[in-house]
Amino acid sequence: MNIEMIRAAAKRLDGHARRTPLLNSPFLDEIAGRRVWVKPECLQHTGSFKFRGGWSALSALSDEQRAKGVIAFSSGNHAQGVALAAREHGSSAVIVMPSDAPALKIANTRALGAEVVLYERGSEDRDVIGQQLATERGLTLIKPFDEPQVIAGQGTTGLEIAEQAREVGVTKADVIVCCGGGGLTGGIALALEAEAPDMRVRPAEPEGFDDVARSLRAGAIQRNTALSGNICDAIITPQPGDLTFPIMQRLCSAGLTVSEDEALHAMALAFSRLKVVAEPGGAVALAAALFRTDDIQGDDVIVTISGGNVDAALFQTALERFPIS
Repeated sequence: MNIEMIRAAAKRLDGHARRTPLLNSPFLDEIAGRRVWVKPECLQHTGSFKFRGGWSALSALSDEQRAKGVIAFSSGNHAQGVALAAREHGSSAVIVMPSDAPALKIANTRALGAEVVLYERGSEDRDVIGQQLATERGLTLIKPFDEPQVIAGQGTTGLEIAEQAREVGVTKADVIVCCGGGGLTGGIALALEAEAPDMRVRPAEPEGFDDVARSLRAGAIQRNTALSGNICDAIITPQPGDLTFPIMQRLCSAGLTVSEDEALHAMALAFSRLKVVAEPGGAVALAAALFRTDDIQGDDVIVTISGGNVDAALFQTALERFPIS
């Protein structure tokens, strides 16, 4: 993995991915005690940054591979990103999804033309299922984060952050990234190493599912003991990737963790102050910026809202639990 792969992915994504803005609100600045800059990838195609990696991976395949089709496993956002990218490339997609994934994500993945194969998250191994189907059908497996072209696609977010931050006069900041397996975090870290070396990338995770933070502390990959049981489903993974962890180990600072209530509170604040819809996993970086202020340094902090694919009932819960006066 290197910056040239990210720059090449940016060229292939040009005209296909949205260049999401960098937003700011004085209300959020007041809570955080510093300026908070929000990169809302929830406004990306399919409602998350995952379209970047999906398109990058599909566009890098041979015509023969695309003709045979692709397969991916995902709780929803990677699923939709790959499904749309496959459809726009004239390819087909099979998506292996946990049966407890949000109904909206399952429905949207099917609506984008993908075949959805459901599995039980607690008792079945999605990697085994995906590899078996790939072998049987001759499909190309596009992993959700531990895949070079996926990491390159996600890294284009970092290229935009560097450029947009310079436009508002910010060259030094903590950049907090919602982190599952590390594709977005590692990709952004590689991009910023080249384009904004004074920025420090920090992964954000839900409490109890902080495998990346623990891995960074231990200096070796650590696993989560549970794979479900948290509303931040979009960023719950068994462990950091074999490709992504060395990148994060080299370039990232200490991880940050937030509670479910803090993620819900950040969702409510993003909606009221930025008019942006975030899903719980997509709100953990903003939650860290707002509620872990003692662990952050400097006058500016940049955060990703990585996705906005939230079921209506859960979004309503966030707004009712944390009403804005």
